[in-house]
Amino acid sequence: MISEKWKSTLKKAAQKLTGYKKRAFMAEVTEDYFEGSPRKAETQLGWSRSAIATGLKERETGILCADNYQGRGRKKTEEILPDLEEDIKSLVESYCQADPKFQSTFVYAKISARAVREALISERGYSSEQLPCRQTIGEILNRMGYRLKKPRRLNP
Repeated sequence: MISEKWKSTLKKAAQKLTGYKKRAFMAEVTEDYFEGSPRKAETQLGWSRSAIATGLKERETGILCADNYQGRGRKKTEEILPDLEEDIKSLVESYCQADPKFQSTFVYAKISARAVREALISERGYSSEQLPCRQTIGEILNRMGYRLKKPRRLNP
């Protein structure tokens, strides 16, 4: 069996690698120290058995599996609700003005993200559960090229 210090070294080395390089490393270690058994390597080192098996297959065939890292994660709200951008634009346009000094390409909107969210619910028929939170609405407005002006507070 492998000592705990050596296991720790192998785990740290694997953590520094990604994708096909990591799978190739895990496959090589598995062949050299665990008789080519992904199950034994998983038990001893805690690595994914399927990743090891994929690495072994890649070494055997010489064909590398493509990683789709860009396809992971949550989609943007605009992709989930395709009409949302157009609805926001139609609501915000009447509250917009260009930068008076023309120093930026952003358009300033004299409306809050909370007000936009409430208008989408009341005027456009979205449900509260369907729409993202106020902060996400603000981020969508920023991606669309709008900057929200913070309302001034009057001292009482």
